[in-house]
Amino acid sequence: MRKGLLLLLVGLSVGLHAQINTERVMTIARNALYFEDYVLSIQYFNQVINAKPYLYEPYFFRGLAKFNLDDYQGAEADCDAAIQRNPFVVAAYQIRGLARIRQNKYDGAIQDYRTALKYDPENVALWHNLSLCHIQKKDYVSANEDLGKLLKISPRYTRAYLMRGEVCLLQKDTLQALQNFEQAIDLDKYDPDGWAARAIVRIQQGQYADAESDLNQAIHLSVHNAGNYINRALTRYHRNNLRGAMSDYDLALKIDPNNFIGHYNRGLLRAQVGDDNRAIEDFDFVLKMEPDNMMATFNRGLLRAQTGDYRGAASDYSTVIEQYPNFTTGYYYRAEARKKMGDRKGASEDEFKLMKIQLDQRNGTTDSSADNKQTADNKEAVTDEDGKTRKKSDKNMNNYRKIVIADDADDTQRYKSDYRGRVQDRNVTIKLEPMYALTYYEKLSDVKRAVHYYKYIDELNRSKVLPKPLHITNMEAPLTEEQVKFHFALIDAHTSDIVANDHDAMKRFLRGLDFYLVQDFANSINDFTQAILCDDTFFPAYLMRSLVRYKQLEYKRAEAATVTDAVTSDGDNAAKQTDVKAIDYDLVRSDLDKVIQLAPDFVYAYYNRGNVLSMLKDYRGALADYDKAIQMNPEFAEAYFNRGLTHIFLGNNKQGISDLSKAGELGIVNAYNIIKRFTDTQEE
Repeated sequence: MRKGLLLLLVGLSVGLHAQINTERVMTIARNALYFEDYVLSIQYFNQVINAKPYLYEPYFFRGLAKFNLDDYQGAEADCDAAIQRNPFVVAAYQIRGLARIRQNKYDGAIQDYRTALKYDPENVALWHNLSLCHIQKKDYVSANEDLGKLLKISPRYTRAYLMRGEVCLLQKDTLQALQNFEQAIDLDKYDPDGWAARAIVRIQQGQYADAESDLNQAIHLSVHNAGNYINRALTRYHRNNLRGAMSDYDLALKIDPNNFIGHYNRGLLRAQVGDDNRAIEDFDFVLKMEPDNMMATFNRGLLRAQTGDYRGAASDYSTVIEQYPNFTTGYYYRAEARKKMGDRKGASEDEFKLMKIQLDQRNGTTDSSADNKQTADNKEAVTDEDGKTRKKSDKNMNNYRKIVIADDADDTQRYKSDYRGRVQDRNVTIKLEPMYALTYYEKLSDVKRAVHYYKYIDELNRSKVLPKPLHITNMEAPLTEEQVKFHFALIDAHTSDIVANDHDAMKRFLRGLDFYLVQDFANSINDFTQAILCDDTFFPAYLMRSLVRYKQLEYKRAEAATVTDAVTSDGDNAAKQTDVKAIDYDLVRSDLDKVIQLAPDFVYAYYNRGNVLSMLKDYRGALADYDKAIQMNPEFAEAYFNRGLTHIFLGNNKQGISDLSKAGELGIVNAYNIIKRFTDTQEE
């Protein structure tokens, strides 16, 4: 009897131990997911699934990670598994709907959103995506019905007005579209999409000055949208401001170098002002994208003739004539090119052919097959009233000189791609630049190329005690699968060394770094603490412990702020709410105080402490730390950025904008959007 009881207790103990480990691995996995380390998070979720395949959460979160890695089929399969285990998880339907959308499975996505809305009927993101699916399927009646329901739930949701206006445009009701766009602007004048949408309607109405004004405002609020520059170029073209239009095409192509309309229209405008060689470059680019584009081919032929390349011009004209045998303009220009090449026979043949086509057209006896093709293309031609533009889909060769505008389907592309969902838990509002860390992996920036140096860290790297050189960075790179395996192997190796000598601060620090990189924060903090106990003068351990504690708190704050979508079948919330208080940050601040005491010239400690103080709303203290960091390093872009935001939090917009301007100058491009927003506020 006693033996049986003992076995039962052992079994319970093992079961409880497995449960605790599973929960801990889930926590680490969700840490990795939150900090965008998707490959690593998938490996942790795999461990949980192997241990407890009946849980829905690891399948759901693994699907979320796969979605972020663009594995939409895998994400859908994992959400299927999550829903099979718990059919009441709204977020699983939401992510599966998004995964299906990315695979053009709109019917399946609609079914997912309708099911999710049964459990959460006031979820704005679900109504938003459902409406967009109906728009994609051209079911405008259903889209309008759903948008009406969405606006009853959330009357101030501007995206719904923008979508409803878009539906009106697709139904050719410009008056209703305009009213919806104006409502969106009234509700949120800082949303660039409202101004851009109204501009499109005004362009269609021929109100080019008003459209340009709207686009000026949209660009003021969002400088990185190529489409707004393309549309403003069109308004400027209609107002005969060719130089302004070309400038806009230049800006659009800096943002989106592969923009077809930008290259094609800039080529036409360059041709108009006599910049023939650069116009040829634009049409060359267009023809790389669309080798069968006959309009671009013919325009390039004209430009080649202008620059004396008659053989190239004749080749382009021949390509067009082969496709359009009754295109009289093509024969005319090819005859001219052949004359200048000395090909009198070829020129005479073209002139004879040109005369024959013209006579046949008068007598109604043209070649039927060629005529049918040209007639069909003529029917497709849609131009504006003054004949200056043509739709991109227009194949009528007689419109070769006209500026290209987007087709109706392209006009709405901004809204079609604007699906909403809890793709990952992260704050998308204006926020401080991140904390600095010591890590082996750093993201590369195309704009900001500062090298962060500190003598002690450089000496540490030169000592060869580290497996890789340490970087001082606030742009940490997620680990690849190979790197994950490498650091798990290092953890095992360091553990063997620590067992042999548990008083080695460096070994403890190195294993702490490995645990940090694989997002195991609890073990990481423990190792950094042990390193400090072994050597209380080793400041990198204090720095990294402060960072890991800060990240733990950041994750807990996000969890606490999230209104969970996941509800278990017995009605309990799946996510555990965790309150984070100001006192929790005292340990982070205390560690940074110690770093500054041990290494008073380590500028990144002042910056990190400024971030902590700003988080605690001690803005005066934060400013003092940012001031000290900038005094020590006058080129410290992130310190200028965060000091600028802190000034703005205090209402000192002028000083804030000055700092943000310096941050932008030093490579933080996000500063410019914030400057525009708060400059506008300041002017009011």
